[in-house]
Amino acid sequence: MKKGRAVKVMILLLIILFAVFIGLYLGLSKKTEKKGSTKSPQPEEVKKIKIIDLDSNSRNIAVMYNNISTVWDYQAGLDDAYIVYEMLVEGGYTRLMAIFKDKNLDRIGSVRSSRPYFLDYALENDAIYIHFGASQTALDDIKSLGVDNINFMNYSAGYVRDKSLNLALEHTAFTSSERINKGIDKYQYRNTTTVKPVLDYSVDEIDLSKMDGAIKADEILISFSGVRSTSFTYDPNNKVYLRSQGTAKGNYEHLDGVTKKQYTAKNIITYQLPCKTIDSAGRQAITTTGGGKGYYITDGYAIPITWEKNTRTSQTVYRYVTGEKIKVNDGNTHIEIQPSTRQLKIS
Repeated sequence: MKKGRAVKVMILLLIILFAVFIGLYLGLSKKTEKKGSTKSPQPEEVKKIKIIDLDSNSRNIAVMYNNISTVWDYQAGLDDAYIVYEMLVEGGYTRLMAIFKDKNLDRIGSVRSSRPYFLDYALENDAIYIHFGASQTALDDIKSLGVDNINFMNYSAGYVRDKSLNLALEHTAFTSSERINKGIDKYQYRNTTTVKPVLDYSVDEIDLSKMDGAIKADEILISFSGVRSTSFTYDPNNKVYLRSQGTAKGNYEHLDGVTKKQYTAKNIITYQLPCKTIDSAGRQAITTTGGGKGYYITDGYAIPITWEKNTRTSQTVYRYVTGEKIKVNDGNTHIEIQPSTRQLKIS
């Protein structure tokens, strides 16, 4: 073989070997790419508020709750309310108003009568108001303010008496979501709303400890009268407040009559209003409009806030002392409106 021809053969062989190497490399790369490729990456799940469906346009339901100590062992449904208002009534006792949205509950109550100042908070939530009777002032205000309401004094299908409790008759009226919905249909009330929630919820956990004016809040004691108080104890493991109620005889865990679990609150808003006794029965006159100072409490800390309510029907606006509207943690809220003559303790 001539020298020139041998060189050509060697070059040809090198070209072939190089081509084979490139082919093997590309084939291996494709296999690796195919093997490594699974499903295309999914976008990160968008966080949503859990306490209520912010996309729902269903109307709120506000239910007046009996809160005399006689019924503490039998109350039901408060753990499903996303807001609970507590205010003073006659006798030094308190009454509760629970706000429900998109719930289907078998037992709610026991249901008691209306007092006029609770109407202001039902209205700010655009809620259908459920009660069993009312003071004359409340009845007059329901009419003048145009409150969509179901009064069990006029709608016996709305409740059942639980006589097995062996309590006085006025403590035994319980209702359900089904009975309430039938009442709404009967009275042809609007069941949708365009009103935004009173509170602005944060999808991310709020840390009050880093805010100006923050104080530790493991124990909260709210006095309503000489015979009634409400207290909250912080549970750091579950990041909620355990609710208790007090009388002159002692303090008692506030338990649900069905689940037997202690009621809890993720958020607490508390402030004071002047209360004035107006009749021999001890009924109260409470002006809900105006403004003042209070506290927002969550996750073991409290910060000072301000509140403002311009009219009886308008929403209460809560602000940080900087003037910015507050955000609350994703969870239920107890709004404790205390007489201005009583003491609030946060420690």
